[in-house]
Amino acid sequence: MKKSLSATDQAALYKVLKQRFDTNMNRHQDLVWEQIQHKLEENPTKIWSLHQMEQSGGEPDVIGIDPVNAAYLFVDCAEETPKGRRSLCFDQSALDSRKENKPVGSAMETAKQMGVELLTEEQYRQLQTLGQFDLKTSSWIQTPADIRKLGGALFCDRRYDHVFTYHNGAISYYAARGFRAVLYV
Repeated sequence: MKKSLSATDQAALYKVLKQRFDTNMNRHQDLVWEQIQHKLEENPTKIWSLHQMEQSGGEPDVIGIDPVNAAYLFVDCAEETPKGRRSLCFDQSALDSRKENKPVGSAMETAKQMGVELLTEEQYRQLQTLGQFDLKTSSWIQTPADIRKLGGALFCDRRYDHVFTYHNGAISYYAARGFRAVLYV
């Protein structure tokens, strides 16, 4: 699979990302777009991944810098979990174990194909400090191995002005559950 964009598509994506960046300065008050774009230009596969996030309805935006690796954090900032990434079970193992009524795919596999990761619970909660997200939908999040080993997976949403973390069988899928992604640039 080709993981690069044409110059025209890159320019169009930069225009959308910069406009979103400028419109939502509360998400990244001390960051400068030109420095972020420069880092993106050095990483064409990251640009491709951002395009995948945008095309599936994620509305990615920078929400900070990861303190571990000093990378910019692009996260899906759409009000609801991206429409193009819903009705997915948690991972490939869960998808393989479903005998009937299989979903079209899994969150973990889709994220991998896009070159992104599911949010951690901490990242999901950080996002919720920047606005109100998932008031009608929910999003799978990274799940500890001991929970996944027992067949479970975690997801989050926002209800009653609180952020909740829940569990479900990893094989489950719902029209209103998908995943939010993070891309480290």
